[in-house]
Amino acid sequence: MKRTELLNTKTKTILAVFAIYFLCFAFRFFEYFIIRTDQTFFGEAFIHKLIGIGIMVGALFLFGYKFKDIGFKTGKAFLDILKGLAFGLGIFVIAYGVEILILVGSGEFQSLELYVSAYSVNGNLGKRTDFVFFLICIIGNVINVLMEEGVFRGLFQKMLGDHYKFVIAGIIASALFGVWHIMSPLRSYIDGEMSLGGFITNTAMLIGTSALVGFKFALIGKLTGNLYMAMGDHFVNNTIVNILHVVSSEEADHLMTIRITIAQSVSFTVVLIWYLIVYLKNKKASQITEEA
Repeated sequence: MKRTELLNTKTKTILAVFAIYFLCFAFRFFEYFIIRTDQTFFGEAFIHKLIGIGIMVGALFLFGYKFKDIGFKTGKAFLDILKGLAFGLGIFVIAYGVEILILVGSGEFQSLELYVSAYSVNGNLGKRTDFVFFLICIIGNVINVLMEEGVFRGLFQKMLGDHYKFVIAGIIASALFGVWHIMSPLRSYIDGEMSLGGFITNTAMLIGTSALVGFKFALIGKLTGNLYMAMGDHFVNNTIVNILHVVSSEEADHLMTIRITIAQSVSFTVVLIWYLIVYLKNKKASQITEEA
């Protein structure tokens, strides 16, 4: 595809990426601090994600891209989504298993419970069991996955990839994805629910973890040639911790941080090894072709 003149230099491309990012971020800020949809009946901040999808579609038309150019390709969508769901679930089976073993070893484990909670940096909140809340949770996370994968791993990766190598483009997009997640601890600090030290600690943790997870999704996109497997994995990451809860004698999910750390560490390691195997295999094949 011929590169649009609006993105024909690195400077123009970086400025365009940041313009789109800050526009999306402004709507995210407005929803978290003004509308606070996630603190209402819905329990999800989804409005800025819908707007973000609209911004993404507008950017595609503005820059002359098609949906397939940013990873929304036809052909293997259903199969790759299933692969992503299976991969994510498999990883969390390990993470939940380790968490349960720790609690069993200390005599604290009681049960697993299925209910919908709202995410908070201080722990999951609420205990809603009506079907409508499970439906809202699923729909909200589908919207979330479409927006974040479409913008960060699709649009930004494509725009930056026209000027930078894959890894550099992935690092830039993943860093932006990391900063994207500061809103919850920032609001908790401003509302007086968190100390300055807690804000700094939680912000650093969220930015670092989210950036790493974002880069993992970028690797999956590179390996599969589309966004669908990453979308499936992303959906599991965002959904399962809010519907499947480990209840102990202390409280529900008090080892959730350990669970998530295990899941993301194992997941990233598996994907990185997969990527390196494919990369080295392709490099070796390329060398053989050149020698021939």
